[in-house]
Amino acid sequence: MKARIKFRKYGVLKFIGHLDVMRFFQKAMRRADIPIAFTGGYSPHMIMSFAQPLGVGITSEGEYLDIELTESISSKEAVTRLNQVMVPGIDIVSFVEISEDKKAGGMTITAASDYRVYLLESSHCTDARIPIPEKWRGSIPHFLGENQIIVWKKTKKSEKEVDILPLIYKMYSDQDSIYLLLATGSEQNLKPDLVMEAFLNYIGEPSRPFHYHRLDIHARKEDGTLVPLSEI
Repeated sequence: MKARIKFRKYGVLKFIGHLDVMRFFQKAMRRADIPIAFTGGYSPHMIMSFAQPLGVGITSEGEYLDIELTESISSKEAVTRLNQVMVPGIDIVSFVEISEDKKAGGMTITAASDYRVYLLESSHCTDARIPIPEKWRGSIPHFLGENQIIVWKKTKKSEKEVDILPLIYKMYSDQDSIYLLLATGSEQNLKPDLVMEAFLNYIGEPSRPFHYHRLDIHARKEDGTLVPLSEI
């Protein structure tokens, strides 16, 4: 059977990169005695995959890890065991059985992610947040009303001009933060810092420090609606 683990990442662990998070979970599986399956061959490794790696410095309420098991284990027991071996900064939220179909894997079905973006007093402290200026809040509808939003987007091999407007599914603001719902996945992927850079350029503001907090990762249902991976 396969299972999907949902976890939170916060505090000082936001500075830990994806590879270190992966190594941490490999050790946690052993310590929690989770019956995870291994690949065959001369160099066996745990069968696990993350839906969408989280960038360094970003906190999250909804990260996902898919694993394959050699035997069944109750969700409650798995969550309890894993949380007993977690470190401050990572909490296990849920552990649910999922389809064994490869096309149902979190990495495959991920279509979007949503974020809260907080404006900071300085880049030295993410707790010192300031209200979103009224000018910014009023400019968001005009920003989204443009025919296109062209930015330079870096890839592994090159840098090219991209229209990111179709990749911004939602964007609005209250006094505390800016909400973003963005395309995410292997085919289309838009990072929140690129959106905020384009927005500041649009309104003629200099670069400002932000803290990005991912709320959840979403898949698209057959009717086109987006739902968190935990509901698939």
